[in-house]
Amino acid sequence: MKVAVLASGRGSNLQSLINEWQDDSLPVEFVGVGSDNVKAQALIIAENAEIMTRAFPKESYQNRQAQEIDVLNWLEELGVELLILAGYMRVLSREFIQRADYPIINIHPSLLPSFPGLNAQKQAIEYGVKVSGCTVHFVDEGMDSGPIILQQPVPVFAEDDEHTLAERILKVEHQIYPEAVRLIKAGKVKREGRKVIIHTDS
Repeated sequence: MKVAVLASGRGSNLQSLINEWQDDSLPVEFVGVGSDNVKAQALIIAENAEIMTRAFPKESYQNRQAQEIDVLNWLEELGVELLILAGYMRVLSREFIQRADYPIINIHPSLLPSFPGLNAQKQAIEYGVKVSGCTVHFVDEGMDSGPIILQQPVPVFAEDDEHTLAERILKVEHQIYPEAVRLIKAGKVKREGRKVIIHTDS
């Protein structure tokens, strides 16, 4: 399975995926890592792993549509079969998602549908929840609203702030994101409307 990743920042989830791939426990082919940020650490991580990279800085395009067309054309040239978003800070348009003929997945630092959008950990702290976590989901046309593939809870302690909670969630993200990719690669993930069925017996 040919996989590409879009990332905007430090690339910690990208690094966890690459680590599993380099350990031969993630049987996919990383064909490219793209970013809307030319200074993204994710690009350096990919280059160190000898994965092709490309930057799509928004200031190089007249508008969002032109940027997305360039990204889509690049992904098609790579023959992508799965697109992974790893801290990609651009919301994909309806046109992008409709043109992509491959699944797109994302990871979010909350137990969706709670606390979508930015600063999910801060939202959780301010709301006073006792449990938070992370969610791997298919990307649809909404904000963190796509069908849920995997979720993993983490406790929220009274002394937590958004930073300590974010660190605890991130450790779990690094576990369940590669697992979701493995399940998809193995053909064990089936979408039935909003529900995602995981077939673990085959």
